[in-house]
Amino acid sequence: MKISAVIIAGNEETKVGDAIRSVDWADEVLVIDSESTDRTREIAESLGARVITRTWTGFSAQKQFAVDAASFDRIFSLDADERVSPELKDEINAIVTGSEDDIADGYRIPRLTFYMGRPIRHGGWYPDWQLRFFDRRKAHWKDVLIHESVKMDAGTVVERLKGEIIHYSIDSAAEHHRLIGERYAPFAAQQAFAKGRMTSKLKIFFAGPIAFFSTFILKAGFLDGFAGFCIARFAAHHAFLKHICLWELQNDKVQGD
Repeated sequence: MKISAVIIAGNEETKVGDAIRSVDWADEVLVIDSESTDRTREIAESLGARVITRTWTGFSAQKQFAVDAASFDRIFSLDADERVSPELKDEINAIVTGSEDDIADGYRIPRLTFYMGRPIRHGGWYPDWQLRFFDRRKAHWKDVLIHESVKMDAGTVVERLKGEIIHYSIDSAAEHHRLIGERYAPFAAQQAFAKGRMTSKLKIFFAGPIAFFSTFILKAGFLDGFAGFCIARFAAHHAFLKHICLWELQNDKVQGD
């Protein structure tokens, strides 16, 4: 069984090299570069990756393109800010060298995110199961704006692995704040609006406090210390902003009608 490791990247010169090195066990490493203006492509090619440059069309579309362009049917999908842990590498090698009759169609993998220099295991951030190792003949990326994921065909066999994907997603509090304002909250609002969901002034008022309490208390974010507090605070900001954006979409529709 041969495996294609596929990575999407855009101006990731500081991270893409480590991502590629972590999948050096794959039979092919394919990087889909969204017209980077830094050294992303140069670094990827220097490490032996096949690089395709493609205009950015969204997370789901870019990842599905990577799957379709890969040389082999068994896909391992990784983001440029992620790494395969040694334990996960060993598990995958054991699968590859084992009996083909025992291989599942897809595998869910726990993802461990580092935030403010520490691993986050509470607040709803862990284990954050990700379906990233799969047979592309029986799966596809869902066409969504945000929180994209792989959907397996009906009747397929999906198992779980223990080794982790290591995630270095957010480098600073300022970046976290920017991503919420520019990507996560507005995209989440657009997605909710497209599904016919509505908000209200009451929901807007309580969205933030509920999100903070759920993240910090109910999901034990306090066990992650100050980082856990910051995550909960940003979760509250995200919830508030998402509902405000949804409110604006609703009002625009009413005025348009």
